[in-house]
Amino acid sequence: MAQYELIMPKMGESVAEATITNWLKNEGDTIESDESVLEIATDKVDSEVPSPVEGVLLKKLFNENDVVQVGQAIAIISTGGGSEAAAPNAKAEDAPAPAAAAVDAVANTVNAAVETVTNHSNGEKISRASNGRFYSPLVRSIAEAEGISQKELDQLTGSGNEGRVTKQDILNYVENRGTAPASTAPAATPVAPTQAPKAAAPAIKTSTSSAPVPVYPGDEIVEMDRMRKIIAENMVISKHTAPHVTSFVEADVTNIVRWRDKVKGSFEKREGEKITFTPIFIEAIVKAIKDFPAINVSLDGASIIKRKAINIGMAAALPSGNLIVPVIKNADQLNLIGITKSVNDLARRARENKLKPDEISGGTYTITNVGTFGNVLGTPIIPLPQVAIMATGAILKKPAVLETPDGDVIAIRHKMFLSHSYDHRIVDGALGGMFVRRVADYLEAWDMNREI
Repeated sequence: MAQYELIMPKMGESVAEATITNWLKNEGDTIESDESVLEIATDKVDSEVPSPVEGVLLKKLFNENDVVQVGQAIAIISTGGGSEAAAPNAKAEDAPAPAAAAVDAVANTVNAAVETVTNHSNGEKISRASNGRFYSPLVRSIAEAEGISQKELDQLTGSGNEGRVTKQDILNYVENRGTAPASTAPAATPVAPTQAPKAAAPAIKTSTSSAPVPVYPGDEIVEMDRMRKIIAENMVISKHTAPHVTSFVEADVTNIVRWRDKVKGSFEKREGEKITFTPIFIEAIVKAIKDFPAINVSLDGASIIKRKAINIGMAAALPSGNLIVPVIKNADQLNLIGITKSVNDLARRARENKLKPDEISGGTYTITNVGTFGNVLGTPIIPLPQVAIMATGAILKKPAVLETPDGDVIAIRHKMFLSHSYDHRIVDGALGGMFVRRVADYLEAWDMNREI
């Protein structure tokens, strides 16, 4: 009987692990091809993992709430028949293959490492982000179970990408630290012998007040959901990391409004899609990025990463009230019809919670349409590691002075504000201001006779 290892799938360039939130199948259950086996959650999105083969779930290698690395086996599926696979008295030749057994051993090692530290806890919760870096759920759970304080963890030198503390780092630290609780640890906390301690930077505070918040009669206390907690942490990190500057430009979009009114009926009839203003704004932003590629970068310490791809994130509000940012990959390679279809598809699946993890990662520049809610201005927070974001305000009719061959006249025009927030560590006022002005120029130069 053949066996298949179900692997934790890759879920975006910055996602290295996921938490198993729910097993949809039990051991011994029959699985159809492309049928979902379990639900997972990352720091970015919830998703399901389907099976590419049909068979029987022979063994779960992890439990619910376990954190699993991308590329690691999470289950063994028998593809050689249901009853024989699930039978407790299977023959010796039907035992798991050596590869599966090795995976099983690795899984047991990981589970044992976590179980070893679950018997001790000082009750202190470890923040997902502190000291300018992130801590994975597994690292946090080990730290909390072993009684390691936030300050202790912040001082620990990490061997992972960008200095992140890995599972092995914290297990090595626990082994060298001994069994003394964090509260009795000496001021100079020891680390692994081969690592030199870094000077600890001030920890990022995710709370605006250390004093308890009073609760009055009639008040209701509602626990933040997982996504809202992540959004809150990311926003605080962005504001503490990147010095934000916002430039504003008012754009005359009268030609765009009139053109859309003229073509929207025929476009929907022909393409089966509604055309909104968002694809038009994205097209203008893409053109401006080509003119000013220095806005399409990321900052990694003292190094500037110049992005080749132009991937536009578009902030979308969910029915739950939370925010998600699906990404249009290689937007510069799409025409206006292609951008429109991508915008509509991603927005629809965002509302239905059907986005894939890879579809909300890899953005290089983001747009948020605050005009949807009737707001004329906004000062958006930069989604790191991007260095800029633009908010488009509500389109309003206003009296404006127009220059004509016969002199100045006052006319009713459709106008809107563009708000451009940028990271002043890497984007100066000249670049930030010229960029938003260039976007406005492209919008104002819209051809009323454009075919689509």
